[in-house]
Amino acid sequence: MKIGMILDDIFPPDPRVENEAITLINSGHEVFLFCLTYGNQKLHENINGIQIRRYKSNKIIYKLSALSYDFFGYRMIMKPKIDDFIKENSIEVIHIHDIRIAEAVFLSNKKYQLKIVLDLHDNIPENMKFYPHLHKFPGKYIISPKRWKIKEKEFILKSDKIITVSPNFAKDLIETNNLGPEKMVLVPNTVRQSFYKEAIYSEEIKNKYSNNFVVLYLGDTHIRRGLLTAIRASKTLSQDITNFKLVIVGRNTTDNILIEEVKRLNLESFIDFEGWQDVSLFPSYILASDVCISPLYRSIQHDVAYANKIFQYMSFGKPILVSNATAQKELVESINSGFVHEQNNEEDFQSKVLELYKNKEKSQELGDNGKEFIENKFSWELTSKALVKLYDEF
Repeated sequence: MKIGMILDDIFPPDPRVENEAITLINSGHEVFLFCLTYGNQKLHENINGIQIRRYKSNKIIYKLSALSYDFFGYRMIMKPKIDDFIKENSIEVIHIHDIRIAEAVFLSNKKYQLKIVLDLHDNIPENMKFYPHLHKFPGKYIISPKRWKIKEKEFILKSDKIITVSPNFAKDLIETNNLGPEKMVLVPNTVRQSFYKEAIYSEEIKNKYSNNFVVLYLGDTHIRRGLLTAIRASKTLSQDITNFKLVIVGRNTTDNILIEEVKRLNLESFIDFEGWQDVSLFPSYILASDVCISPLYRSIQHDVAYANKIFQYMSFGKPILVSNATAQKELVESINSGFVHEQNNEEDFQSKVLELYKNKEKSQELGDNGKEFIENKFSWELTSKALVKLYDEF
């Protein structure tokens, strides 16, 4: 079957998209990926068997994407590109990654009448409430998360199948949209076994942090991810732990807020902003760490979804510290792979890090529990079986 995946972003990197595509290719399907380019990337490329089809875009169009469901411009720009993608590659089923480009896809599919799978990585309408540009002029007045929520429901009802990333998210969507459970397919964000079995390690990163007690964060650094909690807790931790270092690997447009807070607290020598790094370097950062964190602020989205980073952390046997956002709290407590702190509570965060620092045996036990869970129950090779079954049924 020729599967057309639609991603309105650059590729790579996107671990979830890549994992799904490779799994389907290994199951005998052809996967074509519609994605965008803002520079000089090849328009046609094969990456690990994924047949990449890039369409040129620019920053103005990117900004229009935020207005997808407030003005018609973005969908009308994207529709001809999707028409071309479907026609030129003889696509037989469409797999949409998140809702930003979904309306353009549905408009295009009126002609082709293909089955559509809607893959919801995130609850975008809820996440939008945290975007800084929606709290000031002009975004506050022209971008409506409520309209996005209405559109999300419309796309969910129109799609043939819905993929979600956690049981909590699936349950929420079934209840709020009055869906039959058979329409929902659970494909959690987990790690491929090759991530931890075939990793190549950087001596430079190892040596850089060899004398530090490292608290590590990987991934998107948006304010809603809770890094202000970790930064503020570092004020005390840097006094209690002489070789303390908070290492942040990732980036977001809100990083200036984090950096200003570090300067305000005079913590520049205790916090490293590594920026975005290639995923191939993630194992090296994890191995160099002592505690790995996911301090999410609680929200409707964060309470129902897992961050992929927690599985990356566990795959290397590291103890993790997560906020009490429901999904990750329940997971960590059920397998006893780390500690839970109250969201946005720097004192609680600080005390839990200190406890892990002082109790090496406990840290080792928690890390071992997480590693065993990944190896025996929650690697991508195990959790992706539902995705293969979905396309086999098509």
